[in-house]
Amino acid sequence: MAQMEKGIENLMSARKCLRANFEKSKALGLSIEKAGPRFDEIIQRLPALEAAIRPIRAQKDALGAVGGHINRAVVPATAVLKVFDAIHGLERSLSDPQSDLPGYLGVLKRLEEALRFLGENCEMAIQWLADIVEYLEDHAVADDRFTSSMKEALTSLRELHSGDEKGRLDGGLLEVALDRLESEFRRLLVENTIPLPMSDPALPGEQACIAPSPLPVMVIQKLQAIIGRLIANNRLDKCISIYVEVRSSNVRTSLQALNLDYLEISVSEFNDVQSIEGHIAQWGKHLEFAVKHLFEAEYKLCNDVFERIGLDVWMSCFAKIAAQAGILAFLQFGKTVTESKKDPIKLLKLLDIFASLNKLRLDFNRLFGGTACLEIQNLTRDLIKSVIEGASEIFWELLVQVELQRQMPPPPDGSVPKLIIFITDYCNKLLGDDYKSILTQVLIIERSWKQEKFQERLLINELLNIMRAVDVNLETWSKAYQDVILSYVFLMNNHWHLYKHLKGTKLGGLMGDSRLKEHEQYKEYYSAFFLKESWGKLPALLSREGLILFSGGRATARDLVKKRLKAFNEAFDDMYKKQTNWVMLDKDLRDTTCQSIIQAIVPVYRSYMQNYGPLVEQEGSGKYVKYTAQSLEKVLNGLFHPKPLKHGSFKVRHPSGKFSNVITDQNQTSPTVK
Repeated sequence: MAQMEKGIENLMSARKCLRANFEKSKALGLSIEKAGPRFDEIIQRLPALEAAIRPIRAQKDALGAVGGHINRAVVPATAVLKVFDAIHGLERSLSDPQSDLPGYLGVLKRLEEALRFLGENCEMAIQWLADIVEYLEDHAVADDRFTSSMKEALTSLRELHSGDEKGRLDGGLLEVALDRLESEFRRLLVENTIPLPMSDPALPGEQACIAPSPLPVMVIQKLQAIIGRLIANNRLDKCISIYVEVRSSNVRTSLQALNLDYLEISVSEFNDVQSIEGHIAQWGKHLEFAVKHLFEAEYKLCNDVFERIGLDVWMSCFAKIAAQAGILAFLQFGKTVTESKKDPIKLLKLLDIFASLNKLRLDFNRLFGGTACLEIQNLTRDLIKSVIEGASEIFWELLVQVELQRQMPPPPDGSVPKLIIFITDYCNKLLGDDYKSILTQVLIIERSWKQEKFQERLLINELLNIMRAVDVNLETWSKAYQDVILSYVFLMNNHWHLYKHLKGTKLGGLMGDSRLKEHEQYKEYYSAFFLKESWGKLPALLSREGLILFSGGRATARDLVKKRLKAFNEAFDDMYKKQTNWVMLDKDLRDTTCQSIIQAIVPVYRSYMQNYGPLVEQEGSGKYVKYTAQSLEKVLNGLFHPKPLKHGSFKVRHPSGKFSNVITDQNQTSPTVK
């Protein structure tokens, strides 16, 4: 029994031991299972641990020297990091430039200084860090992967520090701040730039004046402060670009009120200067208005805003504004006029252009005299040269053009040729206060270019020669008529026109009273011949011969009266039919001539009819007594009246045989050129 109990105890002890071993084996299995990942982690960390203990394995001298290298690099690197942190601290201090421009500029200046410090010290830190990397690599103090990683970081840092990326050391903060400052510069300009209210310079009483600076002083001061900061960051060109864009757009908007579409007209869009005569008159007024009001103001404002930078800068800025705002279009329009076809009216318009430019000469020299305005100067110089050469050429050819008209036929109605009407008025215009001094100045310049001396007598002699050529033309044309009586009407018309329209004028004063008196005398002379050779022959047809002393009886007297009245009526009708198409433009001459005819015919006819009309009154209405004295007078008063006109073109035949619009066509009459 005792042995059995002892056996059971042994079995219980063995079972307990087995159970304990089983639990230990189970725990060990779990531990082994958990140790697997840890071994993997240890394996992964071994290279880093190996690199970490590399210095321990390095030579003692190398380990001792690396500390000094690290200390030298840490100081500038730490300073760089502190400045970098300060830069990003400034980002929170950058206010809105619109609400606090001085504060914004102050922070921006501090940012620039910090970046400058950062740039200067960053290079030093890079050099020291490079020395460390080189030392670690040479002495195998650090792991290769660590050294390679350091090299990559240094390369990126060098690229960031050098060239165009240097400003990115702050992460682009300065660029953004400057962009906002440029936006504020534009805003200040746009919100304070208002187109000037344009009044019509053509209205009487309008006085051209110098416009005041269109920007308030406070705004100008803000613009100058912004410019200073932008210049410090090499952004002057962008600043000027914004300024030119805003201000030139403003000038263009101001000019739109003047309706300057005509400046875009090309040479092909008009046949002659007369078609744009009104535009040329506007051009001079508009150019003066633009120069004295708009460009003068921009010139002054450019000086006010950019004066601290230097003359070259603000003059260049103004030149760009003037060019973009429209001054070139004004000059090009004038050049287009000079390239149009030649005619006498063009001479007057060229003189108008020269007068406008000459009036603004001092303004042009002052505003556009700098080297920055070279394009404007060249265009102006070319325009003036073309104006002077074109005007001089037309003037010196006037005499030739008048002489060439002799080959043209005279007016078929015996009236005054358009050439005569035109040339008398035209020469008086050239001698008038509006043109004589200008033409003289143009001819003086033209002669000086040819190294010739000009004297005023040359101008006077040329105009007198033109009038002498007119006299020769009249004589030539008068001989072209087959009807000599019509030639008398033609000469009456023209000599009276010359006398009446030259008397009391400057051209008439040059010609002299004696010469004008000759024209009046010629008119009287040809009037007498006209009356004698035409209507003056009719009264003789109403002769009383054989009627007073006639003794053959009433029937014979009646037959004689019939015969003479019939001859008178036929002669009168033929004369009237022929002369009803003849014209006398001048009312005084027409009335005087008609009255002379009436005085020569009607009293004789009235007396004749009173005495002998009863002899034929029974012969039927109108058979022999075709006119009463009153109807005869009425018919004669209707002679020589102008007919509705078809206006001819201004033409002259050149030696080449071609026609161009220069002098008027002889076959049409027209009112005096105004």
